[in-house]
Amino acid sequence: MIRIFLTGYMGAGKTTLGKAFARQLNVPFIDLDWYIEERFHKSIRELFAERGEASFRELERTMLHEAGEFEDVVISTGGGTPCFFDNMDFMNGQGQAVFLDVHPDVLFRRLRVATQQRPILQGKTDEELRSFIVEALEKRAPFYRQARYRFDAGHLESRGQIAESVQQLRNLLDV
Repeated sequence: MIRIFLTGYMGAGKTTLGKAFARQLNVPFIDLDWYIEERFHKSIRELFAERGEASFRELERTMLHEAGEFEDVVISTGGGTPCFFDNMDFMNGQGQAVFLDVHPDVLFRRLRVATQQRPILQGKTDEELRSFIVEALEKRAPFYRQARYRFDAGHLESRGQIAESVQQLRNLLDV
């Protein structure tokens, strides 16, 4: 039975690597944010605005626990998911939790082109964006580092790099 949880900051490649990895293993891929949006017929942004962060994080935890019971699956979590409740303990206990570790400069480069799609980043100058990423990573690192595995996901810029990363992740997890 395969149950793999991919964690890390936004832009770390959880969805990119997760989809390719699940395809290689021939198992379903679940993006936890998409899973929540499908279940509640609302965007994460709408749920956050309606419920507030505390209520949203409770809902996220419930959905993580639900999806985390599925067998033969690769699940990518939201960037903040590991930082609340017992979520990291749950993921480590239910399967193989992997922290996709990416240098802040790489995250900056990836997120800089996605500021319009990510409301939390809109309107930030390059310097503000860089500071935002570094500060958020510092706060979240203690949670991310609780994952049983750490994987350098800094090389996902081409199909070749993605394929190579999938193989490296397979080797790391022995799947």
